[in-house]
Amino acid sequence: MLRHVIAPSSGWTKASHTVVRDRRMNSDAKILLLYVQGLPESATGRPLGELAQKLEMKGRAYQQAKKQLIEHGYVHEWRGQGDGGRWVTEQLFANTPLTRDEARAVRARLSPEGAGSTRAERLSAPPPSAQSPTVGEPTPPSAGGYVPEEEHVDENTPHPPSEAEPEPNPGPEPEPDPKPGPEPEAGHRPTPAQEPGAEARPPQPPPSPQLTRAERVLLSLRHTRRELLLGVGEARALAVEAAKWLERGLTESELRHALLAEPPKGGVRSAVGFLRHRLTHKCPVAPAPVAPPEPPPPPVRALITCTSEAEEDHVFRPLGDETECADCRRATAYASWMVDTDTYDFPPDMTWRQRFVAVAKADALRGEPA
Repeated sequence: MLRHVIAPSSGWTKASHTVVRDRRMNSDAKILLLYVQGLPESATGRPLGELAQKLEMKGRAYQQAKKQLIEHGYVHEWRGQGDGGRWVTEQLFANTPLTRDEARAVRARLSPEGAGSTRAERLSAPPPSAQSPTVGEPTPPSAGGYVPEEEHVDENTPHPPSEAEPEPNPGPEPEPDPKPGPEPEAGHRPTPAQEPGAEARPPQPPPSPQLTRAERVLLSLRHTRRELLLGVGEARALAVEAAKWLERGLTESELRHALLAEPPKGGVRSAVGFLRHRLTHKCPVAPAPVAPPEPPPPPVRALITCTSEAEEDHVFRPLGDETECADCRRATAYASWMVDTDTYDFPPDMTWRQRFVAVAKADALRGEPA
């Protein structure tokens, strides 16, 4: 391996080989260690987590790097509670591993005034000041903002009678309807549509033929197996799933056979549950859509004679309303190109007939005799 190294003249940090080559720490821990080591004294008052955010090191990566630095003696922490009741964490950073006793001695030397008391106590906020008492006197609580007008001590009725409401002033009586409707007969209860004030409901559309057929098949199952007896409402609810079978090409007999085949050994406990499970899980796959038929080929046209100025008359079968064959049309296009470029170069795939016609048409366009 070739190496080209230039020592920086400024903006550098001394890194120990012990730190760089230590395999017990990951790269995040080493980068954080070297970053904090190169900071000026004015930036050492910030916590380690805030300094790590400068390197965009957050979350799990920062916690893992800090854990490794603490385990190997590069970072030491002390937590203490001051007079104000606040907890403060004091951190010590070193570029060489220190034991706990060595770190405590370095801490006492860096802050001699804190030998008897912790720095957390010196950094703690002052105790809160005394506050003025609340203005006013205590008042009894009110229940829901409602204060009773009077107390009923003697009464013990859980539901006291409510006061009689004043009767409203009777207004003018409505005039009787001159043409009353027919009164219902005795013992006859009017239907909801006949009741006064009932809104007229729109008539429901008739069920589809598939639903009617499916409901008829479900109601007929009881004739073969008594345990599959269904009510009208149950059959109508299951007919929605059974109609899907009929819509996919099955006949009524095939649907009946699929519902009656392979009965359970222990019998059917619930006819509705058994039929719903079989209709849902054994529903046949919908048939693939039929591809539209291919359009018929265009009719074959009759042969016509080419109208180009060729040496020999020839015929061709047109595809549309063209009057010249493909070779002559190509020769005409190539003749225009020959006149514009004044050249007689022919492509290798051009037939002798096309070349002859192209030269003749080019001469005609130039006004030269053929």
